[in-house]
Amino acid sequence: MHETPPPTPPGPSTPAAGPSSAAPPPSAAQAEPLAHGLKQRHLTMLGLGGVIGAGLFVGSGAGIAVAGPAIVVSYLIAGALAMLVMRMLGEMSAAMPASGSFSVHAERALGRWAGFSVGWLYWFLLVVVLAVEATAAAQIAHGWVPAVEPWAWVLLFMVVFTVANLTAVKNFGEFEFWFASLKVGAIAVFLVLGGLAVFGLLPDTDPVGMTNLTGRGGFLPNGWSGVVSGVLTVVFAFGGLEVVTIAAAETDDPARAVGRAVRSAVVRILFFYVGSMLVIVTVLPWTAQQAGLSPYVKVLDAIGVPSAGQIMNIVVFVALLSALNANLYGSSRMVFSLAERGEAPRGLLKVSGGGADGSSGQAGGVPRRAVLASVAFGFVSVLLNLLWPDTVFLYMLNSVGAVLLFVWALIAASQLRLRARLEREAPEALSLRMWCFPYLTWLTLAGLLGVLVLMLTDDAARPQVLWSAGATALVLLVAAGREWRARRAGAEGSGGT
Repeated sequence: MHETPPPTPPGPSTPAAGPSSAAPPPSAAQAEPLAHGLKQRHLTMLGLGGVIGAGLFVGSGAGIAVAGPAIVVSYLIAGALAMLVMRMLGEMSAAMPASGSFSVHAERALGRWAGFSVGWLYWFLLVVVLAVEATAAAQIAHGWVPAVEPWAWVLLFMVVFTVANLTAVKNFGEFEFWFASLKVGAIAVFLVLGGLAVFGLLPDTDPVGMTNLTGRGGFLPNGWSGVVSGVLTVVFAFGGLEVVTIAAAETDDPARAVGRAVRSAVVRILFFYVGSMLVIVTVLPWTAQQAGLSPYVKVLDAIGVPSAGQIMNIVVFVALLSALNANLYGSSRMVFSLAERGEAPRGLLKVSGGGADGSSGQAGGVPRRAVLASVAFGFVSVLLNLLWPDTVFLYMLNSVGAVLLFVWALIAASQLRLRARLEREAPEALSLRMWCFPYLTWLTLAGLLGVLVLMLTDDAARPQVLWSAGATALVLLVAAGREWRARRAGAEGSGGT
């Protein structure tokens, strides 16, 4: 790679041998043979648009239905949690950029079992969610062109984005830049139109005032329990920000790029999410919203925007394709990083222009086998979603339902250990620092635990926690088995000498 990595903190002690033993920290001489095709504008827009998806445009209706106008508070709480996690992840990624991002950080901080577990769990999460996005986008496209069956649309989307990810990383960057620009532009226009409607500055509108915020049960119609239920509904909408730190490794200056992207993204995303929720519950009564229906469409219809439903369909369609593209990219880089560390088949290290082990790869290489491996499982997930959406695929979806929270918790745990190590041995690498360390890190961990506990008390969310816990336990069991075999191999090797 072209960048000069900052001084690396010491990793955990390394047993004599074995692929699953605790990994030493990468040295300055070790470099990934990946491209540097992403520019700062790609990364910044990826950070802004990466979490603006169907969960916001459509799923927010369910949150409003349970929390009322106080959904604004729910988004503030969930957004603050996501912002703190991203700040921690940004700190580690700026100091130690890597295509495996938090998987690499977890390995350096907690041992190979942690890097193995979080890496494979996150990969599984992405390739399963990819199926949901492809299927939902196909349903929208089928509504526009009924002559083309949904499965044909899925095939088309998967092929297009596979080709885009196989050619050059700049293609992924350009796709995401324009997709994210459209989503960000759509929300900006919505905020302007909604703000004008609130003050009665649009034709045939009167000032709304505070009526919808204080009427129909008040700002907290369902009390603070409604706010908590709203947090459970919306917190997962912030998933996707992590891809920014994965992508940063493929820029010319990863440390600076990820720092700038994280700084700009978190505050603006809170503005977009909280701002649009405030507009929605101010313009219309919260009782007008329904789960499964876009509150954005209802507001645009109310203020007289023609064809509001079709406009939002286009925006949601783009958001789904954007998420599909980002998930395919993120999953391929995560499994490539696992292969680099001996936690996945080494055949996945083949990059365009490089050798099978990646060591002879030229700058500009793309991990094509990792892309194909990820899209292959993505196709399997899509088939399961099309054939058995209420049985087999539902179990898969539940098994990753709470994985994002487990990933965030490991990010926080890793940052606790690595920050102290960096301050002792490489303070100059800390170009981006977590606020109020370690207090806010511990508060974030407590918040994540609180969300998991609340999910266990919720009848709808409980299966996701239990299935996700089962999937996590299985991965941890595999990691423990690899660790045991590595130590046994190391002991036998020592005995033989």
